[in-house]
Amino acid sequence: MAITTALYALADLFMIVAGFTYGWKFIRNYGNYLLGLEWIIVASSGTNFLIFGLVGATETSPMYHIAFFFDAFSRSAGITVILVLGLLQATHGFKPSLATDVGVFGLAIAGGLVMSLFADDLGVAGAVFYVVMNALTTLFLFYFAWRLWHIGERGHAVAVAGVSVAAAAIAGIYDFYRIPGDDDHHTIFYILALSTWACQMVVYYYGFRALQKGTDRVQASVAKLAR
Repeated sequence: MAITTALYALADLFMIVAGFTYGWKFIRNYGNYLLGLEWIIVASSGTNFLIFGLVGATETSPMYHIAFFFDAFSRSAGITVILVLGLLQATHGFKPSLATDVGVFGLAIAGGLVMSLFADDLGVAGAVFYVVMNALTTLFLFYFAWRLWHIGERGHAVAVAGVSVAAAAIAGIYDFYRIPGDDDHHTIFYILALSTWACQMVVYYYGFRALQKGTDRVQASVAKLAR
């Protein structure tokens, strides 16, 4: 039990550090507030989750409801719609306006509230919605990986594809499968999930950076030839 608890804490700390570090890098280096803020939100969720576990809070604690909301926020629109729109900056040069950024996060907040407040009423339908959103996002992430492969960034392409498959597996397990031998708190599952989500944030940042640099090189070559 002590080992799994320690691994859980380490996995959560990994996600927290990855979220805050690379969220800030997205904002500072690329002005990408969609991915930057979403990464920071995931890190904030992890911080709340860690404190919740350390103090032994119960389901009556406000931290539990905050954790439930953050989870619904990211699973409904954060690491789905916001992730795709943020990566479009590298794949298609998409630069959303401030109104778009605000609107998308407003949608995510609404989605988080609906999915968390009405979770019992939605039941299986809510779980299926999460899996469908994840599956659609995974298809785009495979395209993102293909773009990296196409410009010769094969290491990044394999990393993006690999971590995306792992995240899709986590999404499928989340509501539909219990890992044999796991405890009532799903500690083993969360060790795997938190580690996977942390890896996603790291891998997608470096994949974004590699594709952005590749795109910049192509544009510079085209501009040079046009002179």
